[in-house]
Amino acid sequence: MLLAQLSVYPIGAGVSLGRHVKKGVRIIEESGYTYQVGGMSTSVEVPDLKELFELLEKIRQAQIDEGAERVIIELKVDDRRDKNSTLQGKIDSVTS
Repeated sequence: MLLAQLSVYPIGAGVSLGRHVKKGVRIIEESGYTYQVGGMSTSVEVPDLKELFELLEKIRQAQIDEGAERVIIELKVDDRRDKNSTLQGKIDSVTS
């Protein structure tokens, strides 16, 4: 399982980006992946890089369809091999 943190910035679609963020979150939700929305990014658990990039492509296309002239994506990936990692497990490891 990969953990990914992403921030998507649609440019050229106005000042308020809430509707764009909601579209991206809806796509992640419909994918069935476990995710958490934060104040500045969204984290998601995905099986592998192929599925992560397929998800990113859907989110990117949704931003373009919503009127973005440019899309910037910040991505951080945690590909841990020594044990199964989850978003909740990472939170629990620092709050318990």
